[in-house]
Amino acid sequence: MVIKQKSLNAGEKVLVSSRTHPKALLLPLLTLVVLLAVGVLVQVYVTDNGTALLVVWVVIALLVLWRVVWKFLDWLTSTYALTDQRLITRTGILTRRGHDIPIGRISDVSFEHDLIDRVLGCGTLVITNASTNGQVLLYDIPHVEDAQRRLNELLNRFHGDETRAHEGH
Repeated sequence: MVIKQKSLNAGEKVLVSSRTHPKALLLPLLTLVVLLAVGVLVQVYVTDNGTALLVVWVVIALLVLWRVVWKFLDWLTSTYALTDQRLITRTGILTRRGHDIPIGRISDVSFEHDLIDRVLGCGTLVITNASTNGQVLLYDIPHVEDAQRRLNELLNRFHGDETRAHEGH
């Protein structure tokens, strides 16, 4: 389970807990390969200037930290969870951001996925928040159709319980 137990309320049950799809790491991985290839080419063709080689490798190392390691850490620290009470999102490396939407405030759930998303088995979950008429977009969600179905089932149960409670009064 990706979400920490201390983040849950008493009696709250996690239904889905995940990071974004590893698809988010494809571009950083490609960047790493290109940077290393450039470094090796420079190493092979610039053999007489040690200072130039050092500068090139320092620049490559900085680019790897910025474009690869930082993206990996961002992926590693970005999580979402669907519980029987709310949708929880957590993001950020140095500055953590959290967003919780109570199930009762979710008015609509849909998903989007393009051709690459369908091949990789992920997509964007689009959640409409009834209290602000705003949308929360959760990108690169693994098995997005399953996540949407589970959230819709939970919403139907919640609204069914809410309707029964109002009819009883």
